Amino acid sequence: MRQAAIIFILFLMTGMGAYAQQEKSLIHKGNKLYQEKKYKEAEALYKQSLDKKAQNLEGSFNMSDAMFRQKKFAEAGEQFGKIAEGTTNKVAAAAAYHNMGNSLMETKKLEEAVEAYKKSLIQNPKDEQTRYNLAYAQEKLKQQQQQDKKDKNKDKNKDKNKDKDKKDQDKDKKDDKGDKDKDKKDQDKKDQDNQDKKDQDKKDQDKKDQQGQKPQVSKEDAQRMLDALNNNEKQTQDKLKNKKLKGARVPISKNW
Repeated sequence: MRQAAIIFILFLMTGMGAYAQQEKSLIHKGNKLYQEKKYKEAEALYKQSLDKKAQNLEGSFNMSDAMFRQKKFAEAGEQFGKIAEGTTNKVAAAAAYHNMGNSLMETKKLEEAVEAYKKSLIQNPKDEQTRYNLAYAQEKLKQQQQQDKKDKNKDKNKDKNKDKDKKDQDKDKKDDKGDKDKDKKDQDKKDQDNQDKKDQDKKDQDKKDQQGQKPQVSKEDAQRMLDALNNNEKQTQDKLKNKKLKGARVPISKNW
């Protein structure tokens, strides 16, 4: 791309005799430093010339160009814009808009750069370098817009995937919770069945024990029971004996 044209400025300076000698000296020294690529020092001298006369076109232009060379693209672009809008010189305005476009390109402000090159061509339609820069900026802008569109679609798809992943995660969590609840219910039922079985087994065992258990009798009670049994047996034997005796005492009838 075409850069800020110091040759144009030096040529412009030789055709203007209205500057004071001190201003000329400052700009001349600044130009010398500029050509030596001492842009920072040159910028300082150009600023001094502007302190003497704020509308110094040459000093303003050269100062802006020195800023550009120092990669102060945002400041340079702003200054070139002020120059372009503040001058009635079409050649100077075309060059200022051109350099403004260059500054904007460096800061990736492609849309603004395209507009600056268009304004430059309005002032100087025959400038082929500006026409080339305009086409270059338009192509870069088109590429940027296409990339932005791709990135937007990518982000959109990414958001969709995030939503889908979140839904899937929520579903998985829900399924996991359902499985856990089911497992818990199954375990609770199993535990209850086991407890019921234990309770029933205990009941059955108690019943069985109750049916087969012999009563526990104390020694004294056992003796009394034994005495009672012996006494009953003796009484029974006595009764039987008496019956026999009675039967024996019955007179026997003899047939003699």
